[in-house]
Amino acid sequence: MKHFEAKVRQLIAQFSVLKQENADLYEDIESKEEEIKLLKAQLTQSKNDYNNLKLAKMIEISDADIKESKMKITRLVREINKCISILSTGTEGDGSDVD
Repeated sequence: MKHFEAKVRQLIAQFSVLKQENADLYEDIESKEEEIKLLKAQLTQSKNDYNNLKLAKMIEISDADIKESKMKITRLVREINKCISILSTGTEGDGSDVD
């Protein structure tokens, strides 16, 4: 009988240890699931940031592009002014004064 009681006590002790270990593992699982959620949210945010950065780079205009565009606009305005001047005087001219 004492041998049986000793075995039962051993089983109860092992059960307690395994029960605690199981609880610890469930706690680890919950913390890992929270970490996964957080990392997924960070990944989604990073992907959005990356896509926004790609879009910004595509529409980025450099200083040289701005200067070149201003020069083209200035040339076009000059040509339009010449055309208006020619039309307002009523003479067509020979076109030698157009750039």
